[in-house]
Amino acid sequence: MNIVFDLDGTLIDSAPDIQAVAEVILAQLGKPPLTLEETRSFVGEGAKVLVSRIMASRGIEETVESHAKIYADFVAEYEFAVDRAVFYPGVIDALAVLKGAGHRIGLCTNKPIVPTRAVLRHMKLEPVFDAVVSAGTVASRKPDPEMAFRCIADLGGGPSLFVGDSGTDSETAANAKLPFALYTEGYRKSPVSEIPHRWAFDHFDQLAGIVAEAQAEQTAAQ
Repeated sequence: MNIVFDLDGTLIDSAPDIQAVAEVILAQLGKPPLTLEETRSFVGEGAKVLVSRIMASRGIEETVESHAKIYADFVAEYEFAVDRAVFYPGVIDALAVLKGAGHRIGLCTNKPIVPTRAVLRHMKLEPVFDAVVSAGTVASRKPDPEMAFRCIADLGGGPSLFVGDSGTDSETAANAKLPFALYTEGYRKSPVSEIPHRWAFDHFDQLAGIVAEAQAEQTAAQ
C-alpha cells in the first residue's frame, strides 16, 4: 500500500526554522518578528502564501513588486534553514514499521523543492521516501490533486492513504479521492470536527493500525 505524507506539521515541526527566517527578513524591513504561534498559523499553502500572510501581519503593503522581492529574499534564507526542525513524537518508529511492512512511502508537500530536499537530508529521511513531490515538481500545489496523483504514480500506483495535518491536506485527499488520516497535533487551523477525515490520531504509534484498517477497507472494496 502507498502512504502519502504531508511534511510540515505532519512529520516535522519546521515552524522554528520558518520563524527564524522570517525574523531575518522582517528585521531588514524594520518590523517585529513573528511569534511561533503566528508562524504555525501561516504555514500550509506554500511559501508565496506564507509571505503574503507575513506581509499582512506586519502592515507591509503587498504589490506584485514588493511581494516578489520579499519572497525572493525569504526563499534565499529558507533554502537551508533546517537546524531547528524536530520530528513529532513517534514519527521515526512509525515510518520504520511501515517500511518494514513493505509499504511504499511518499511525500507530498507545498514546501519548495530545495528546502524540502535540504530538510530531508538534515533529518536523514531521504532513504525513507520512495517518491517526493513538492512545490515546483508539478505546475499546481495542494489542494489541487495533481501533486497527489504524481506522487502515487511515482510510487507505482495502487491503493493509497493520504496523511496530513490540515484542511488543505483533507481537501487534497478528497480531490484525489483518497482516504484521509488527520494528524491532530500539527498546524491545523480548524477544529478536528470541521476537517473531513476517515481517521484522526494524536500520536504516531496509532498510525500502523490506521494503515491496516485502510488496507483492509480498500481490499474489501476491490
